[in-house]
Amino acid sequence: MPQRNVPLRKHKDEKERATRDGFGDALLSLGESDPRVIVLCADLAESTRTLAFKEKYPDRYIEVGVAEQNLAALASGFAAMGKVPFVASYAAFSPGRNYEQIRTTIALNRQKVIIAGMHAGISVGPDGATHQMLEDLGLMCMLPNMTVINPADALEARKATLAAAMHDGPVYLRFSRETSPNVTTERTPFVLGKANLLLDAAKPDVAIVATGTLVSQALIAAKALANDFAVTVLNVHTLKPLDIPGILKQAERAGAVVTVEEHQLRGGFGSAVAQCLGTFAPMPLELVGVSDRFGQSGTPSELLTEYGLSAAYIAAAARKAYHRKRDA
Repeated sequence: MPQRNVPLRKHKDEKERATRDGFGDALLSLGESDPRVIVLCADLAESTRTLAFKEKYPDRYIEVGVAEQNLAALASGFAAMGKVPFVASYAAFSPGRNYEQIRTTIALNRQKVIIAGMHAGISVGPDGATHQMLEDLGLMCMLPNMTVINPADALEARKATLAAAMHDGPVYLRFSRETSPNVTTERTPFVLGKANLLLDAAKPDVAIVATGTLVSQALIAAKALANDFAVTVLNVHTLKPLDIPGILKQAERAGAVVTVEEHQLRGGFGSAVAQCLGTFAPMPLELVGVSDRFGQSGTPSELLTEYGLSAAYIAAAARKAYHRKRDA
């Protein structure tokens, strides 16, 4: 299924959309280009942006209902029979509720199933702790054979979904409910396992490596620091396989690193970067993420502030890393 043959749907205004919208767009494109593509959903067609696919391709849409364990097991069986199944639910339920089925029927057997975890992170907002999945990236990265992608915006989410359909093996895609600014463009390359440098500096003092929709906050922080010291921003959309060479290149250029994620720090993206730097290039490192807490109800902006994930906190972490480097 060559990617050049997959048409991309256009929108009048793509300045700010949720990453789940990019997923829905890509599903329609894939439905047109590959009859093997099917969608299984857990009674959340509208929220997961699979509704348009359901309406256009009703014979390739399977409503499993509130039964996420069956969602994963059925998808594994369809993949074994040559289909390309996408499974969609809230990340709190998939992989949150069906982790054992994903582990045993999909990852262990290396079945080509694309798992779409929606409404991840605290930016879900008023839904509260039960629906604010903050552990999914760690769970999925630990699974052998699993590729894990966390796109930064709707444009990248669309590209990530297309790439996942072409990948030979299981993939976990993480998507947001809240809209976020586009930090990439249609021309920004997307290659699995290859991070993108979104903001460069001739002689950087700190490298911010970020994943997911908080990349936009990282860029705001970097621009706020422009008069103090030079900052680069690396968008790490693929957590597994991690772009170790790309991260090391920016880290060694700067000599200090800040990681940013909307996820638990333990077992998350920052932990993976810490392992990378600890092995190959020890240096000052500050981690921005959720520190051993569950979520709570609130507006997305309130929660980003409460959990220390907004641009102001990222900038503060960068200042700390910068001074640690200078004082070493």
